[in-house]
Amino acid sequence: MPTVLILGAGSDMAVAIARRFAAAKYDIQLAARNTSFLQAQQQDLHIRYGVAASSHAFDALDFNSHAAFYESLEPRPHITICVFGYLGDQELGQTNWQEASRILHTNYTGAVSILNVVANDYAARRQGMIIGISSVAGERGRQSNYLYGSAKAGFTAYLSGLRNRLFHQGVHVMSVQPGFVYTRMTEGLQLPPLLTAQPDDVAQAILKGGASRKNVLYVKWFWRYIMLIIKSIPEFIFKKLKL
Repeated sequence: MPTVLILGAGSDMAVAIARRFAAAKYDIQLAARNTSFLQAQQQDLHIRYGVAASSHAFDALDFNSHAAFYESLEPRPHITICVFGYLGDQELGQTNWQEASRILHTNYTGAVSILNVVANDYAARRQGMIIGISSVAGERGRQSNYLYGSAKAGFTAYLSGLRNRLFHQGVHVMSVQPGFVYTRMTEGLQLPPLLTAQPDDVAQAILKGGASRKNVLYVKWFWRYIMLIIKSIPEFIFKKLKL
């Protein structure tokens, strides 16, 4: 039975993804800092779907532990999904480097660190799939979240380059652009209902998109065109907007 590794398995989106893949009869490896939560989730997946599930301690910001973490997995996963992220506080990050650093390293450096390890293993095995959840926020910097957006822009470019590199080894890389999603991370934000997905919408789209080996997946199709419009606004106009 194929195995899926979910990095950042404690988030609402990750829980939905785990359930969707378990329902499709994938074994599940859950990885996050909060292992007590993962153990409860692990038992639920096993009882509900009859698949093998395991939980593993993983810290995206502990870069030096990533190689040992991956080597400890048994079996090695066939699919790795990078879900973790940190929206953070843009205003605080403008004056507080600790906050800015956490936003940048969680959303970019930590993801690159662990996915480099995964990519090298998949390239050597000449099989596997990497799925990275990025953000439409990375497609153009806006004053309200440019720290987060810049990290996601880097992650999107990283996934694109990784896809180009690993194609020649038979490994597929899919970039996911969810748009707005109702999660604990976005609690308190005024999100437009028509443009906002539920975590299960994201999970269902990822399962389907991975099966058809999509390169770039917009969970809600219209986000591709919304961002095309936003990117086409001339800079002399865009810089005057409050977005």
